[in-house]
Amino acid sequence: MPVEFIGMISTKDQSESRLTRGPVIDKDYTRRFVRAHEDAGFDRVLIGYASSQPEGSQVAAFAAAHSERLSFLVAHRPGFVAPTLAARQFATLDQFAGGRIAVHIITGGHDSEQRRDGDYLSKDDRYARTDEYLDILKLTWTSETPFSYQGTYYQVEDHYPGVKSPQQPRIRLYFGGSSQAAYRVGGKHADTYALWGEPLAETREQIDSVSEAARNAGRQDTPGISVSFRPILGPTEELAWERAHRILELTRENVAAFRAQWGAKSWGLGGDKPQNVGSQRLLAAVAKGELHDRALWTPLAAATGAGGNSTALVGTPETVAQALLDYVDLGVTTLLIRGYDPYDDAIDYGRYLLPLVREEVARRDAEKTQQAQARKAVSV
Repeated sequence: MPVEFIGMISTKDQSESRLTRGPVIDKDYTRRFVRAHEDAGFDRVLIGYASSQPEGSQVAAFAAAHSERLSFLVAHRPGFVAPTLAARQFATLDQFAGGRIAVHIITGGHDSEQRRDGDYLSKDDRYARTDEYLDILKLTWTSETPFSYQGTYYQVEDHYPGVKSPQQPRIRLYFGGSSQAAYRVGGKHADTYALWGEPLAETREQIDSVSEAARNAGRQDTPGISVSFRPILGPTEELAWERAHRILELTRENVAAFRAQWGAKSWGLGGDKPQNVGSQRLLAAVAKGELHDRALWTPLAAATGAGGNSTALVGTPETVAQALLDYVDLGVTTLLIRGYDPYDDAIDYGRYLLPLVREEVARRDAEKTQQAQARKAVSV
């Protein structure tokens, strides 16, 4: 089965290793960034969510209007608008985008970040609310008749879903989180479950946990699995590692300057002791060593307090492609990759990395098909 590649766009040119000034929304840069991903052959791009950043569905609308093929994964936190309203907002957006919208559900792992938008529920309550929210979201997208819903957090009476997505049966749902509560809710609802880039053994454990949660929810299928990385490429291994250490040095400088200005806990929404389990898991990988498996490098996660997708895959395109294929061998169906030099890296991934992975996946799929046909011929 072909692997899905997801990039990530933002509305200004910045990353952990390159803090830039200028407007929060640079329309020209956003347009060029979208085109760079489309030209590079990405399937989708993620549009992130933060309480201080531009609203994702509006960014997606602008990006969709300046692209033809590229699809968009809009990060969304349940709880700030009614689920019926969110459902028709996304369905309306998807109509104008021609069926190119998916939604990435992030329940929220940081109390302080949630409170910036006025949400004071505990983490367990947030996940319970997300469960109800997604029940209603999916009902609104799929129900052909008016429906009612009675839950702890949401009550809906005689809602008629008047606008639907052009996708069948509905807009796809991605889901992120690494806690037991996240597995339970995401295992029930997600079409694709998103993980951050951990070593292979730990990733296998998470995949098993998601699959078990899906079975416990009564599903006959299991969610696809997305894993996120920050590839650092070079024409040789030596040059790739030189670049990686240069990025690490710049990142440490930027984090120190940012925390000096805004406070110790300002970067990564929790300093060096993050509240969310995903970041805790990345820091646990850091504690086990800098280099894991074929090319997974953890010092950048340590430098940022694992405030997000921050583990790197370092090496030549061939080395990094093989590292990504190691995750495909575990059952990963989606690879979310973004660079520390976001715009230029998106172009380089399209030139040097995506083709290698796709060609090898296609070769393996063809080989499996031939083997299946041969077995069928023998049995006949």
